[in-house]
Amino acid sequence: MPDRTDAQLAAQYEALPYPARDPRDEAKRLVVGSPSHLLEVDHWVFGARRPASRPLRALIAGGGTGDGAIMLAQQMAWRARPGDVTWLDRSSAARAVAEKRAAARHLTNLRFVEGSILDLPDPALGRFDYIDCCGVLHHLPDPAAGLKGLAASLEPGGGMGIMVYAPHGRTGVYMLQDALRLLAPPDEAPAARVDLAKRAMRHLPETAWLRKNPWITDHLPLPQGGGDSGLYDLLLNPRDVAFTVPQLASLVEGAGLRIACLVEPVRYDPDPLLPDPRLRARTATMDPITRAALAEALAGNMGIHIAYLQRAEDPPATADWTNPDAVPVLRELDGPTLARSARDTLPVTYDGLRLTLPIPRLAAAILAQLDGKKTQAEIARAVEAGGAAPAAVARDMTALRQTLESLNRMLLAAPAR
Repeated sequence: MPDRTDAQLAAQYEALPYPARDPRDEAKRLVVGSPSHLLEVDHWVFGARRPASRPLRALIAGGGTGDGAIMLAQQMAWRARPGDVTWLDRSSAARAVAEKRAAARHLTNLRFVEGSILDLPDPALGRFDYIDCCGVLHHLPDPAAGLKGLAASLEPGGGMGIMVYAPHGRTGVYMLQDALRLLAPPDEAPAARVDLAKRAMRHLPETAWLRKNPWITDHLPLPQGGGDSGLYDLLLNPRDVAFTVPQLASLVEGAGLRIACLVEPVRYDPDPLLPDPRLRARTATMDPITRAALAEALAGNMGIHIAYLQRAEDPPATADWTNPDAVPVLRELDGPTLARSARDTLPVTYDGLRLTLPIPRLAAAILAQLDGKKTQAEIARAVEAGGAAPAAVARDMTALRQTLESLNRMLLAAPAR
């Protein structure tokens, strides 16, 4: 139920819509991320089994200034995907920004509804095939009740994409929140609190843990940070709860859901961090959540958790990489371009964490064929035509898929029908 802190949150997002966005920027770029990238939803939520021709009803619960809603609606429009996206939030100031962004893109598949996710399920809104709840649950008076309400708003076979805060990568944030509650109490006006916070930040001691955490930038001025709204959301927010992987798993299970994927999967795999065979013998006996918890604790740099969820009562929907007619797609990558730079290994960096992942011998030949249109069988035949043995092609396609899928970069497209 709403409480006094909830009222302070409402005032915050009315005074400082989050995140800070300028509708004029829509002419320059589309803000892309996770969750709710259409290719990810097709792959991780629906297991690349839900036909693209089937209308998709999506809800962006706590839509803010529109990042998730604009991204999903635009991607659906570009691909001529039937369906619509509903933006839901109680901030009229955030709605004004999101509506201007949608107008700049001439989106007709996006509608705006002012309301609270605390009132879900709502018969007037109906049920949805997909629900996005990004950066909201950790601010609710009862995150478990909030997630249950969202789960009850799903159609059978539907799923969700969520983002919640994680504690280890936010080291320094909660200490500074404690300090600012003393300097700028939550019952003061947002503008006054921002001014006091900025003054305090100018004198932040060298020993303050936030100064030693380079992965937290929302408190910095625009464009490198989040500006005033980012500073307020990070350091002055009246309610902010972080979840470890096991705590998130418990929250999800309590809502009658299951985790289909933690994004990016490789970040939740402890083995790249522990090459010692004796240690890997230990990790091999762990269940997926324990393995993910170990990776989270070892890395120490995860400030958020992004998860795709499915209803626990539904059969698991997993992408079938053994299907020769399935079409692999690259997320924000171009196959031929990547092929030209392919080596034996692929270096990647996540918030300062450097990983080196294996790339098979035929990676360049396979990547050159990945155009988002060819089926797996067609790709294999094309690589074989270049002189590679069928067994080697099958082996290397599997190895390449395992590496790139773990990076959330190689996915299976939704079938046409």
